[in-house]
Amino acid sequence: MDLYRQTYIEEARENLEELTQALLELETDPCNNEHVDKAFRALHTIKGSGSMFGFDTIAAFTHTIETVYDLVREGRLSVTPELISHTLAASDVIRDLLQDNAAIPAGKDELELIFRNIAASVQGATTGNDEPPSPQPDDTAPEENDRNDETTYRIVFKPAHDLLLNGTNPLLLLRELQDMGTCTITTVTDNVPEFENLNPEMCYVHWDIILTTLADRNTILDVFIFVEDGSTITVDIVDTVDHDTGEEKTKKIGEILTERGDVSTDDIQEAIGEQKRIGEVLIAAGKTTEQNVNTALAEQQHLQTVQQQKAQEKSASSIRVASPKIDTLVDLVGELVTFQAGLSQFATVRMNPDTFKDEKTDRHALMKRCNELMRIAESAERLTAELRDTTMSIRMIPVGTLFNKFRRVVRDLSRSMGKTIDFIIEGGETELDKTVIEKLSDPLMHIIRNCIDHGIELPDVRTAAGKQANGTVKLSARHSGAYVVITVQDDGAGLNRNRIRQKALEKGIIDENVELDEKAVYDLIFAPGFSTAGEVTDVSGRGVGMDVVRRNIVDNLQGAIDIGSESGRGTTLTLKMPLSLAIIDSLLVKVENNPLILPLGVVEECVELTADDRKRQHGKHMAQIRGHLVPYIALREYLYESDGRPGIEQVVVCNINGNKTGVVVDEVLGKHQAVIKPLGKMYKDIQGVSGASILGDGTVALILDTQQLVHAGEATA
Repeated sequence: MDLYRQTYIEEARENLEELTQALLELETDPCNNEHVDKAFRALHTIKGSGSMFGFDTIAAFTHTIETVYDLVREGRLSVTPELISHTLAASDVIRDLLQDNAAIPAGKDELELIFRNIAASVQGATTGNDEPPSPQPDDTAPEENDRNDETTYRIVFKPAHDLLLNGTNPLLLLRELQDMGTCTITTVTDNVPEFENLNPEMCYVHWDIILTTLADRNTILDVFIFVEDGSTITVDIVDTVDHDTGEEKTKKIGEILTERGDVSTDDIQEAIGEQKRIGEVLIAAGKTTEQNVNTALAEQQHLQTVQQQKAQEKSASSIRVASPKIDTLVDLVGELVTFQAGLSQFATVRMNPDTFKDEKTDRHALMKRCNELMRIAESAERLTAELRDTTMSIRMIPVGTLFNKFRRVVRDLSRSMGKTIDFIIEGGETELDKTVIEKLSDPLMHIIRNCIDHGIELPDVRTAAGKQANGTVKLSARHSGAYVVITVQDDGAGLNRNRIRQKALEKGIIDENVELDEKAVYDLIFAPGFSTAGEVTDVSGRGVGMDVVRRNIVDNLQGAIDIGSESGRGTTLTLKMPLSLAIIDSLLVKVENNPLILPLGVVEECVELTADDRKRQHGKHMAQIRGHLVPYIALREYLYESDGRPGIEQVVVCNINGNKTGVVVDEVLGKHQAVIKPLGKMYKDIQGVSGASILGDGTVALILDTQQLVHAGEATA
């Protein structure tokens, strides 16, 4: 039954997406019966299947909404913007009810009453046999929510100073907490005295613990039952739900510090006005200590990690695959079985040493067997390539599944800001790896929100500038070789070069005497903490966002991001994403007899580099290539700290964010398809290395992150 319930949850989420798209289309074309039918079918499916699998609260709630849309189908009720807004809010409630928590989403009963009143206004006071079942009271949890759910607690353990004298080891208590679930422990050392005043038998530290667990509060308190005398122990629930929307939220550092009583609300507001990282401002102003901020950061990181894990669990665990792809895969598996049988026969008969007894000097017989072996190797290569491509294609899904989710974002955000925006999607049929699409959601969300907040002007401002009152945000995708190019374009005011440069000077990001071209100025918006917003809003102004967008695109997804703008005409951000994160086309090179891998997407050409071609200018290595100087980083020096260099090296010219940079290697071995393997925890922070791959002979080759490599090389030049 659990399997069927999970299948229902996944299909219900798909139906909610279809419902959302139908509602957004209805808002622009209220008389379109096709969209009405689509919305009704989605509601009907959610209700019917929900009742079948025990999701009674969802079934009852959805039935109320379905009744209203049945009246719309009959022509007895018109579609209005208010009805669309109420239905979108109702879809959010249904989505919340699908999650594993026992709380009824905020606003559910109010929405149910609104839809009942709408139906009653058309049907009359008496609805007869069609009257939907009465809503369940808030204190009754629906069956689908009768599951144990994890809770996050903030625990402060301040032991008595003489705890150690009693022979108690507090570390054992902390380990017991760690065994209960996901645990983040921060040691607070503010009260540790100077060395000459320190008594080694006293306990001066205390611990702040964030614990996400299935255990209840009393179980946690039982851990401290033998040390509670003289100790201070607090256990509070960390609320991570936004009660206005019912959604999981990521708490800001200021919220955490205020909840903990470390600072006041006034201190937070004052710090926000500084337009800097709030922790730094509070420390500099003497409002709190660095230790408190570090503890709050640890709590924030813990909550983000837990929420990411929940998000991964919520994401659909299945994927719809077209039948032809499955048929092709089955055919290939059949060919592979036949090939394996032929290979086994060849190995046991044709390559048996006994068959060579009379043919030791028969060169022709040996050549014949070698040719057969080459034929088998070619068949294996063909089958492997086809099997790889077919398997990878199964993971490919249209980007339209992601793009369509942003329609709701644009609608809600433009309304809240008093702007009218047309949202255009092109190339939604372009396919991209499912993993890449999932990781693209947050960066694209932030970019689109920025387009609406910073880019598109208010209607009266646009009209005064000779533009249409309606702004436009265009989201498009297209294939480009082994990449997908995604473009986000708005027709707003464009980026203000002078304002960006001035803000960068104020924040110390650049020096006043530095000359920057147009592209370099625009790239400043990706600097950490950068913001040109005049005030902090719910959407922007805190200087957090575009640096994270670039890091996610470049570091996590091995992609590239570029920005262009024209004053008064708008801004365009272009994302170049690999089709897959599992296998990449690459260039295999060698340095100091060590194989290394460079992503082929950034490689422009490979050129021989002799001693005469090596130059030194402005403290940088430069290569003379067809009369032009190209900066380069020598991997022998950077990775292996080797002074010896062969007489002739190879420089691989890469295009990094539109700039040519060389990577000098000993030898270029050729094109290679690399299966990406993640690095272990000990090596995850190595600059310039993004992963590893195992070669055909079993050798491990590092995959180089060219962008990080070039930046690190410039820093050490």
